[in-house]
Amino acid sequence: MYSSLLPYSNATKKLTLKQKVAQLFMPAAFINDGEEEILKIEDSIRTNNIGAICFFHSRASAATNFEGKKKVVYNDDSYVRLKQLISRYQKAANVPLLIAIDAEWGLAMRIEKTPQYPYAITLGAIQENNDLIFEVGKQIALDCKKAGVHWNLAPVVDINNNPENPVIGYRSFGDDKNMVLAKAEAYLDGMESIGTLGALKHFPGHGDTATDSHLGLPVINKSKEELTKNELYPYEKLIKKGVDAVMIGHLSVPELDDLGNPSTTSSKIITDLLRTDMRFEGVIISDALNMHAVSKKYAQKGMLEASAFAAGMDVMCFSEHSKEGIEEIVASASEKRIEESFERVWRLKERAFLETDMERNINSQSASELNKKIAHYSITELYGSPDTLKEIKANDFLNLSLGNHSENSFSSKLEGQSGQPKYQLNAKTIDKIRGKVSEHKNIVLALFPPSIKPKNKFGIDEVVLDFIQSLISQKNVLIYLFGNPYVIDTLKLKSSSNVVVVYQDFTEFQEVAYHHFIGQTEAKGKLPITLKTFQV
Repeated sequence: MYSSLLPYSNATKKLTLKQKVAQLFMPAAFINDGEEEILKIEDSIRTNNIGAICFFHSRASAATNFEGKKKVVYNDDSYVRLKQLISRYQKAANVPLLIAIDAEWGLAMRIEKTPQYPYAITLGAIQENNDLIFEVGKQIALDCKKAGVHWNLAPVVDINNNPENPVIGYRSFGDDKNMVLAKAEAYLDGMESIGTLGALKHFPGHGDTATDSHLGLPVINKSKEELTKNELYPYEKLIKKGVDAVMIGHLSVPELDDLGNPSTTSSKIITDLLRTDMRFEGVIISDALNMHAVSKKYAQKGMLEASAFAAGMDVMCFSEHSKEGIEEIVASASEKRIEESFERVWRLKERAFLETDMERNINSQSASELNKKIAHYSITELYGSPDTLKEIKANDFLNLSLGNHSENSFSSKLEGQSGQPKYQLNAKTIDKIRGKVSEHKNIVLALFPPSIKPKNKFGIDEVVLDFIQSLISQKNVLIYLFGNPYVIDTLKLKSSSNVVVVYQDFTEFQEVAYHHFIGQTEAKGKLPITLKTFQV
């Protein structure tokens, strides 16, 4: 066992060809595994000489529970467990492990009771203040480093120009390529200031699809010219600047691969386009290889990994068959090709471990402080009738909310300020609220959608959604939306409707929303996406 990472010049001489291939594998590790599963992972790391692991919450989390049939069990001690497991797995490793995680909006993406920062779509609403996005990248990088994580698999640079996208959506900075580029660059610069690795994803662009690649293979039917002008644009610019890694999404892009190969196993997309044409010299990592877009196409264990490697992949993320994949690559690939990927991955590890040992004087701020600043700069007004807005605020209004599991401090503050009691809207309270509605011309609706994803109308009960739509058609309604702005397209707004998009349900965002309602905070944000509702 090597207690520290050898320099590449020594490692390339000491490691066997099979050990070098093993350094390209990044199986999943689960924070809330039981002891039996932990021992199996330790054994795999030890016996297969695995080079990296990627942490997920549990075997029932979204990354592994595509159909949502397994019950997710939450664990308030997940952060402590993560650090313990990193220590255990590092001790089991013959070569120090590269530790990765998806922390697009912070470790909270995978781990309870850790700092959560706003989704990319919220950051996309910020105008001319990308210093805040830099700070988000910096703080997430610090949180990763404190936990023992080297590699944050972020940011998403997909341009979300399809409102029906079930898997990107709120994870994208928006639908404008220049804005996505600028925000992603600021986020990366923030991470780089701490020394945490990043990865652009999901190449060649997962924004314009209505298919979830966890479940099936999305098809992008665009010409190469269209892709170059839009989807590939942020990658091209950021690659020229210099990035650690690019993650390949599971996509079928006929214009880039006329044989119909998924991008994961397409040499035309990975080697010809990304490596040769775009001159990317860094590490190319796969999206999770357990995803059904590709995993169901390979019955023989290890063949998916070998096919991805043959296409030009360097790191096989979430490989479910590492042992077999290593053997297949050793048997089929040239020593030269193996050495090329090994060197790229080892150089990345060298950087990660060098940064781990560096002392930095960092001025950090609390997540709450940063989130409050972001709330001020992102809150967005979509006003169809300012006169109606004045009327609502000047008269009695029904203080109504559709809640999720968040504490609704916004409606409570309205109650304290105006004396209007708050009412919670759900399928069970509709009949009671109908009577209250008949007594009011004006309504303030705090809308907390149950889901951030568009599936099943963002989780809003059909009866409740119909009721909200009827309110909008008949009453003066001011909506404060604490969630995904794509929800607006489900509401059937009138041209005179007034909506304030707050984006997040965090306490800090609710506080800023309240101050906006009473006129103490100016809305500085701009919608980062185009909604059908506002298209002529």
